[in-house]
Amino acid sequence: MRRPIFRDLRFVTMAAGSVMLLTGWLSGPASAGSAKEIDAGVDEAIVNFEKEVKGGKSFLDSSKGILVFPRVLKGGAGFGGEYGEGALRVAGKTADYYSMLQGSFGLQLGGEIKTVFLVFLDEAALKGFRESEGWKAGVDGSVSLVTLGAGGTIDTQNMKDPIVAFVLGQKGLMYNLSLEGTKFTKQKKT
Repeated sequence: MRRPIFRDLRFVTMAAGSVMLLTGWLSGPASAGSAKEIDAGVDEAIVNFEKEVKGGKSFLDSSKGILVFPRVLKGGAGFGGEYGEGALRVAGKTADYYSMLQGSFGLQLGGEIKTVFLVFLDEAALKGFRESEGWKAGVDGSVSLVTLGAGGTIDTQNMKDPIVAFVLGQKGLMYNLSLEGTKFTKQKKT
């Protein structure tokens, strides 16, 4: 009879701890980047992308716009979430600043830091994204995660969506990830 009570208590404790952890984590320094700090992080992330992905520079140069989140923090224990701030570059210049936020519930424990690139291949998709009040992946538009082809090159033959994403972790390009349900919101930065 005591076991279910302890199990419920343990679940409530883990859930409350996760909420407190994420609340403190997301309201801390990770969410307080200045425009200058974000731009510096975006510059560095683009250089790393161009080094890691063969043909990456010409691919990015041919896009209509690139939204780069240089440091996305993800973590959880039961409840989880991820948050990052980034800049949208159009014609090589910062046009706007954005935050990305995703929450989740389920079997999860731990954390990671990653870099997320959304590459706009279509002018209409970029315009729709920029005009939205809060754009949600999978609801307001499709985003395809890109994998690399033979020799570490971008497989452009299979790109059918007007927005593609790349996720780079501490050990390189990450696979089997989803941006489904991630909300992107324009931010005012100085």
